[in-house]
Amino acid sequence: MSAYEGLARFYDGLTRDVDYGQWVDWYEDWFQQSAVPVRIVLDLACGTGTLTCLLAQRGYSMIGTDQSTEMLAEAVEKSMELDCEAPVFLNQPAESLDLFGTIDACVSSLDSLNYVIEETVLREAFRRIHTFLMPGGHFLFDVLAADHLRQMDGQMYVDENDDVFCLWRTEYHPENNTVSYGMDLFERDGDCWYREQEEHMERAWSQEALEHMLLEAGFASVQCYGGMDCHQVSASDRRIYYVCVNGEGGQTPGQCMESE
Repeated sequence: MSAYEGLARFYDGLTRDVDYGQWVDWYEDWFQQSAVPVRIVLDLACGTGTLTCLLAQRGYSMIGTDQSTEMLAEAVEKSMELDCEAPVFLNQPAESLDLFGTIDACVSSLDSLNYVIEETVLREAFRRIHTFLMPGGHFLFDVLAADHLRQMDGQMYVDENDDVFCLWRTEYHPENNTVSYGMDLFERDGDCWYREQEEHMERAWSQEALEHMLLEAGFASVQCYGGMDCHQVSASDRRIYYVCVNGEGGQTPGQCMESE
């Protein structure tokens, strides 16, 4: 089974520990410092659309893109409950991004870009984001640190709630710097459990490689942080946060403000 085909309907229940409000606050801190007024925001690889909908509730005109039709179906259903302008959802992979017009900011959350395995594909994704982003606009994303992914080799993880049990097994592949996740999903139906299997893969991207590709795509400045408090990246950081500015506006990122 392909990635997220079975997981999509369980994803929100298995990620209840994610503080999406903190992510939205961090994004808004940067939006407020943008050289352009931020009204239209792209949520790249939006998944089930939780962040997309939260940003819509804060008044932004949202576009959510994802290559998984199953995840987008969950996002659309979620958006129907909003009491604000509903997001537009598009079934597009990052390297085929094709929007109706420009955007004022782009966000991509929870290591979505680690799922892009090929360098040529990621270069094209960055180029397309830059093409649609207004001059001076921000591109904000995060990745799992390369050392963290390497250390996941041979690990086993369990996620569960009352109706689903999810077992992850990881293997690191040094020949192409990727981690594969073999996933077993067990869904309860009365007294019976039904099993599905998926495989996911992420690539460990170095800071140097990402910065080079982003600058090559046209971003004027690229800053990296080891957390939402914007501390300098260290070897112990699990996740790295990127703040990039479209080069055509000649702007550089403003002061990083710690999210509460």
